[in-house]
Amino acid sequence: METSVIARSVKTLVLSFILFITSAQASHSAALRMVVQPIMTPAKTAKAYQPLVDYLRQATGQDIELVTARNFFTFWESMKKEDTYDLVLSAAHLSDYLIERMEYQPLARLPDQVSFSLVTGQETLIFSPGELIGQKVATMGSPSMGAVKLAELFPNPLRQPVIIEVPNSQAAVEKLQSGKAVAAIIPSPLVQQYPDLNTVSTTELTPHMCITASPKVPPEVQKTLIQALTQASQTPKGQAMLKILNLPGFEPATTKLYSGYSRLLEGVWGY
Repeated sequence: METSVIARSVKTLVLSFILFITSAQASHSAALRMVVQPIMTPAKTAKAYQPLVDYLRQATGQDIELVTARNFFTFWESMKKEDTYDLVLSAAHLSDYLIERMEYQPLARLPDQVSFSLVTGQETLIFSPGELIGQKVATMGSPSMGAVKLAELFPNPLRQPVIIEVPNSQAAVEKLQSGKAVAAIIPSPLVQQYPDLNTVSTTELTPHMCITASPKVPPEVQKTLIQALTQASQTPKGQAMLKILNLPGFEPATTKLYSGYSRLLEGVWGY
């Protein structure tokens, strides 16, 4: 009887050890899931940012998987859940949310600052945002930066434009040009590509997009990612990647730089 009890105990310990080792190996081998905010269609996002993921895999030795979101609503809902994404490339307000609410760490950012412009067609004589109350305005869905900046322009809930949601900024301009919208809000650098647009107003500048890492990404892995990103412009492989993405490079990112921008999410569902 005693021998049988000892045998069962040994068997239980062996099984527990095997399960522990298997779990540890699975955890170690699991790919880091990197998502990019959906400013383009999933197919275009995958094509545009796969070179970045490939570079990071080669430079760090980490298995990284690029995942895409269909639109900003699904991205926002998924982003708020723990263990959904390991690495996130997102605008200032969403990066600050991840840092403040979910303890993500900023790794690196795109250089410079960005603003958004409220634009109309060449034949539309509108000189202030207030003239667009009740009019159709095209924008990417909430909580994209364009959508939250547009909401800032119309703080009175009873005096609002009619929002026409589009999948990307190019689609917003197309709605405008086709007469299906009176105005659109788009990234300011995009305005120069369309000489037939009039700028009604331009928002304040905000820091460019940032790559943040989940707290479950080990500090040593975060360190190698920071090094690979910020030194990309100094290596042939990094330079090739940046050329494809049409970027000058990545800069170090800090919590302080993005602090406070999550306030733009006030009023957004689920904030």
